[in-house]
Amino acid sequence: MRLITYDHQGQQKLGAWVNNDKSIIDLYEESKIQFSDYTDNFLSMQHLIDAGSNAWNRAQQLVNSPQLEMLETSTVKILLPLLPVQLRDFLCFEQHLINSFNSAKEIQIAQSKNPKKTRELLKESDLFDIPQVWYDSPVYYNCSRMASCGTGQEISWPKYSKIWDYELEWAAIIGKQGENINKDEAKDYIFGYTIFNDFSARDEQLRVLNAKLGPGKGKDFTYSNVFGPCIVTADEFDNPYNLKMSAKVNGKLWSQGSTSTMYHTFEDIIAYISQSETIYPGEILGSGTVGNGCGLELLKFLKSGDEVELIIERIGSIKNKVVVS
Repeated sequence: MRLITYDHQGQQKLGAWVNNDKSIIDLYEESKIQFSDYTDNFLSMQHLIDAGSNAWNRAQQLVNSPQLEMLETSTVKILLPLLPVQLRDFLCFEQHLINSFNSAKEIQIAQSKNPKKTRELLKESDLFDIPQVWYDSPVYYNCSRMASCGTGQEISWPKYSKIWDYELEWAAIIGKQGENINKDEAKDYIFGYTIFNDFSARDEQLRVLNAKLGPGKGKDFTYSNVFGPCIVTADEFDNPYNLKMSAKVNGKLWSQGSTSTMYHTFEDIIAYISQSETIYPGEILGSGTVGNGCGLELLKFLKSGDEVELIIERIGSIKNKVVVS
């Protein structure tokens, strides 16, 4: 299923896309006709996820059955599909880390008073080497879940930042509660997948990372976390780790990659974070940026008025314009 949250005549609704995303089934209204005892399961995306597999099966029946009425997508506004219960972003693509370290090194050299000497010192140091812990475990930081938005939302860039960037990511949505989950069982805990744009204030991020605590306000600002346009349920994919990824800025291709290049999979992630910790339905796990999937790696950045579009095969695309706040 391709599940969406949308606004129709001032009401927020849960729907399923059909007819190549041209039409929408109102799952709540259809459930009142076909499953009158279970309508509360279709009040929102979170209600549906919380309700479990029986409700998901009923939703699939609604999608497959003859419909009395459908809405045209062109008549509604597509919203953030799900406000995360919790949001964590990981760093699962090795090439992104290599490229980002190389770019950060070049930026530091360019900003130094003695570039030649700085380059020599950095060459001898291990400051920009990938630490072994990255290979051992899927490292992450906790994001501000309330800074989330959907496709089409204009992003007002924070005044404290001058270096604007996008990040080409995807994300998994947790479908059921669990703790101490084995990797070979972890797939059963994934409800579905979506696109994730982790907008980043690079100058602030690089500044505060010197404290070795986290990206802080380099990542957390209003509407910095974009998800959508839908959640595609896990059963739609024979192999989710073979999807093409791309990013365009003002219609021009900037980035290309594939989900196949993840070093740590979502199954690795779930097994790791559920150690001595309960995970809950509605949590979102970001993949981190695919290799060559952001401006930092390319050493070119966004400016006011730019429209960023992220595209992932079989999921769709999200578009957001960035402007001066």
